[in-house]
Amino acid sequence: MRLRPTPRGLALGIAGIVALQLGVVLGAVDLVRIGTLALLLVVGAAVAVGVLDPGRGKHRLSVLRHAVPNPVHAGEEAQIEVVITATDPAARVRLAGLKFAEQAATELSGGRPLRARVTRAPRRVTVTYSVQAARRGRWPLGPLVVTRGDPFGVVRTSATLGEQAEVSVWPAVVPLPTPSDVLVGEPDRVALGARSPSTDDASLRDYREGDDLRRVHWSSSARKGALMVRSDERAGMRPVSVLLDLPARATSLEWSISLAASMSLAMLDGGHPVRLVSGGTAAASPLGFVHDRSGPGARSALLDRTIDLEAPRSAVQGEAALVSAAHLLHTTEAGGEIVLAVLGPLGASARAALAHVADNALAWAVVRADTPAQEAEAEHTIKALRRAGWRACRVTPGEPVVDCWLRLLGSAQ
Repeated sequence: MRLRPTPRGLALGIAGIVALQLGVVLGAVDLVRIGTLALLLVVGAAVAVGVLDPGRGKHRLSVLRHAVPNPVHAGEEAQIEVVITATDPAARVRLAGLKFAEQAATELSGGRPLRARVTRAPRRVTVTYSVQAARRGRWPLGPLVVTRGDPFGVVRTSATLGEQAEVSVWPAVVPLPTPSDVLVGEPDRVALGARSPSTDDASLRDYREGDDLRRVHWSSSARKGALMVRSDERAGMRPVSVLLDLPARATSLEWSISLAASMSLAMLDGGHPVRLVSGGTAAASPLGFVHDRSGPGARSALLDRTIDLEAPRSAVQGEAALVSAAHLLHTTEAGGEIVLAVLGPLGASARAALAHVADNALAWAVVRADTPAQEAEAEHTIKALRRAGWRACRVTPGEPVVDCWLRLLGSAQ
């Protein structure tokens, strides 16, 4: 609690002290009374406001905060509702006459005061306002700041109520077409049985990385000592790994994450099991595949993996992380998966590591040139990847994501 006099209260207190001293010196009883009354008014107001402090005591007010939607995509709005409730009559007295101010991270408020609508009921006050998610990440809301003054306006107190809440912000994503006939050629589709019904829907086969665990036939797996899964019309859908090379430049970072997230969702919507593999600290451990059959939660699971991604501290650290991610792809033995990569200009060790990825996978890459000086390095990287069996094209950070995607698909021609 912060208890402080208002300018009016400060002036009244000073005037009371002066009047009291003059009354004593001059022997004027009326001045002594006036000074005493002024001081008593200030002190009494402070005691009354302190007793009704909403932030302490057993009659505290409860605060619930909701954000819809949460998470929210960067560039979109979220509606925030803060409900302050009095749980008993004593708390109801504390609720009356309060003024409310909400706190929010700059990434949500834009550094501007929040404009809120306040709705009052006998035992409840609801504060609603909107925030604009400016940047990917996890950003705090609250705690709520409440202010109370006395009826004479001489003392004011402020306190914080409730705990901080958090709004998670996903990267901005763009809907992309899913041309499976380009990513998986016709011979591969026939061999894999992609989108082709099995002759015997109850037939079993060995488990492969990317298969939905809900299709495991546990009794047969127990007899054979190895995981067996039931075949169905989607058993042949190739798993997709989206490899993200995180740049050090902040503008390129957000654009690259947005492109990788858009690719991941496009392939997920096409029926492929998808995982996002990054060289960043958030993906230091192997991540499983996400299946579209999980419903809306599948998209959320993929996007949640992008929230905490951070730029590498140096180019050396970034390349080492990318090499580690490439080794992860090469050693998971997914068996003919599709790899979609968002890369920057690569050093020799990263080019060598990614060359092996194309040995067992259909590998596609967009290579960005973060600055004009990197265009030659980007072209050198593209040529090296193509020699290793990749399909690759050059992109520029900031250009439309759909254009990059269509250019990548056109590189197969």
